[in-house]
Amino acid sequence: MRGGVLVVSLDFELYWGMRDVVSLRRYADNLAGVQEAIPRLLSLFVDRGIHATWAAVGFLLCTDRNDLLASLPTKIPHYADETLSPYLGMHELDEIDQHDVYYFAPQLVRSILATPHQELGTHTFSHYYCLEEGPTLDDFREDLQAVVHIAERYHVRPVSLVFPRNQVSAAHLDIARDLGFVAYRGTEKSWPYRPKGGSDQSSVIRRLTRLLDAYVCLFGSQTYLPQHCEALPVNIPSSRFLRPYSRRLARLEPLRLHRISAQLTVAARENRVFHIWWHPHNFGVDLEKNLENVERIMDKYAELQAVYGMRSLNMGELAALAYR
Repeated sequence: MRGGVLVVSLDFELYWGMRDVVSLRRYADNLAGVQEAIPRLLSLFVDRGIHATWAAVGFLLCTDRNDLLASLPTKIPHYADETLSPYLGMHELDEIDQHDVYYFAPQLVRSILATPHQELGTHTFSHYYCLEEGPTLDDFREDLQAVVHIAERYHVRPVSLVFPRNQVSAAHLDIARDLGFVAYRGTEKSWPYRPKGGSDQSSVIRRLTRLLDAYVCLFGSQTYLPQHCEALPVNIPSSRFLRPYSRRLARLEPLRLHRISAQLTVAARENRVFHIWWHPHNFGVDLEKNLENVERIMDKYAELQAVYGMRSLNMGELAALAYR
């Protein structure tokens, strides 16, 4: 593809993606900030002509806890580590009723769908972990079927899939294909990005290496040539996770943005794909600083678009071009 392609995807989770990582009290500000972050991002994407995929956890498409309870699949996963299950104690969890803005976002979903070139993908129905001990393939099929069902009320059929914690296997991809998904976001090829289950996913060495790679070129541009695919779903790997602004590392922000700019430039110059992603809740705190960083990346994209003809495509659009 002449001029290369910029792909943007966002993992839209609210607290469903963080509940097994951090307490609601500690993360409330980030979650509350999503209500402003998403409209601001949508406005920026319209101004800059950005096509993006919003991979939403299916739970948050519901209106409230009662709606969610009525929408649950008949078969739910049972994790060996029960803390990973969002279903545990859901019937008695008053916290959901008291803070529903941290769990449900039907109006934000409608705003996304009303914005040109924005694709509603899925992050599974329940923020499902494919490589953890306990869940079965039948559980996963039920989970994705629940996604398809809940999306029908928004008159949309998700075709792009982002696996939580990037946990995926060939068997799970076969199920996704059977249910009509045409694209998924794989990981970078380098070793610290390869999907793992359990504590291996977040080992100190892997995390520190990924952090360092965000500032210094350890593993190259992580861009790739678009290729014709004979089978679905099409893998559209990540090139860069856009880390949120860090007050502690503020002096290193120019270095981090230069790293991304260099990756974008390689993609444009060599007709490759650069796929950047983040979570809206990453921007819930220090929103202005985070948006400023996105604007700088979009400025670079505009420059490369003018010089090389770089394009912006969401995951579904790129998959449609790759699978013909």
